[in-house]
Amino acid sequence: MNAWIGSALALAALVMGGVLMGWQGVILALTVIVFWLLLQFSRLMRVMQAANGAPLGRIDSAVMVQSRLHEGMKLVDVLPLTRSLGTKVEGREEAWAWTDAGGIRLVLQFSQGALQQWELLRPPEQGTPAGDAGAGAT
Repeated sequence: MNAWIGSALALAALVMGGVLMGWQGVILALTVIVFWLLLQFSRLMRVMQAANGAPLGRIDSAVMVQSRLHEGMKLVDVLPLTRSLGTKVEGREEAWAWTDAGGIRLVLQFSQGALQQWELLRPPEQGTPAGDAGAGAT
C-alpha cells in the first residue's frame, strides 16, 4: 500500500473514532493502527528469517522464479519466491541477482522499491562453437 494512502486511512480512523466515540474511539483507532503495523513487521520478519537459511544469491530454478514475477512487485514479495537474499549487481542501483545450479542468472531491477524489469541470463554452452548457434533451425 502506498504510504500516503496508509497515512490518510490512519488519520481518518483517528478522526472518525474521535468524532463518533470520543477519546475511546481514538484509543480504539490507535490500537487497530498498532496492530496493523505489528502484522506488517511480523510478515517482514518471517520473510527475512526464511531467506536467512539459504546461501546468498542462490535459487533452485531461475526459470521458475522468473515465470512468477510481474511488474510492480515489492522486494518483500520477491523474497518468498527466491527463498534467499540476492547479491547486489555492481554498477547498477537497486539491482539484485540470483543464480541457480545450472548457471542461469536472474537479474531484477527495482525502482523506488518496486520491480521494474528483469532479465534471465543463460551461460554460453560449452560444446557449441559461436558460429553454429543457428545451424539446427529450419
